[in-house]
Amino acid sequence: MKYAPQKARVVCACTLLVVVWAALTMTTAISAGYPERPIRIIVPLAAGGAIDIIARAMSPQLSARLGQSVIVDNRAGAAETIGTELTARATPDGHTVLMASASFVVSPQFFPVQYDVLKDFTYLTQVTRQPYVLIVNPSVPATNARELIAWIKVNPNGVNFASAGSGSLMHLTGELFKASTGVSMTHVPYKGMALAYPDILAGRVQLGFPAIITALPHVRTGKIRALGVTSRAPVESLPGVPTLHESGVADFEVQQWYGVYAPAGIPAAIAARLNQEFAAVTKSPGIADLLAASGSEAVGNSRAEFAAHVRSEFARWRKVIRDANVRVN
Repeated sequence: MKYAPQKARVVCACTLLVVVWAALTMTTAISAGYPERPIRIIVPLAAGGAIDIIARAMSPQLSARLGQSVIVDNRAGAAETIGTELTARATPDGHTVLMASASFVVSPQFFPVQYDVLKDFTYLTQVTRQPYVLIVNPSVPATNARELIAWIKVNPNGVNFASAGSGSLMHLTGELFKASTGVSMTHVPYKGMALAYPDILAGRVQLGFPAIITALPHVRTGKIRALGVTSRAPVESLPGVPTLHESGVADFEVQQWYGVYAPAGIPAAIAARLNQEFAAVTKSPGIADLLAASGSEAVGNSRAEFAAHVRSEFARWRKVIRDANVRVN
């Protein structure tokens, strides 16, 4: 009788080993047969936008590499949170993934959501990064960022900056610029940057931080002036335009970025496979060239590198939002 407890412990240990072995065997079997059906890329924006174009361009290569159809599913609305929540609630088997912008970490800080970006997702890879460009109407008496900052400081109540909407990364870029330089500006939100350009071109709004691809036509015709890019390195498509860091706004860097995610809990082997395939396609000549043409840089990094980036960006923009007391309308 005195050996009964020891025997019970042995039986429990053996049972646990059997359960673990069975789970590992099942996971291996699932991973070996992956993918078993078409893979869905949820794009949380309307068709025709930048992320949608990239996802659709990547789909044929991903399909060929994975041996299954890859379908883009647009689920727009609520600052990308509808499609993001749909992904978080999807079965974690690698057949549903999300391709989203930096709004992935920004939107939940403004809107009530039913998911946690730090816990409810498997980070797969970063697809791209793309800087913004500081533009001004030609009537603004500044040819560089230093002159602009000095001009704003003597006109503290007369300068407006445009963005693609309250809480957008363009909006937060303007708030970070204000905090980094000590200037005072009034934010003017629009429903997309395309709607802001008429007011910038007319001089009703003095400046903004748009994506380079949308600003280029106006810069090349001289209708607006580019004063600096928000990356740490100059941009080939804007020759002669310095970085804001080089122009005296120390350590200033903002980049929009797109990434790929799956629901939390997908098998590690499937996560590794998806990282491998998405990263390879991202850096393939056709996709890298497409990204470069839009002022973007292909990334295709490891899961660990992407996870570190997401967490860092979440914390960074949380601080900017709190420090500037940013609110959305």
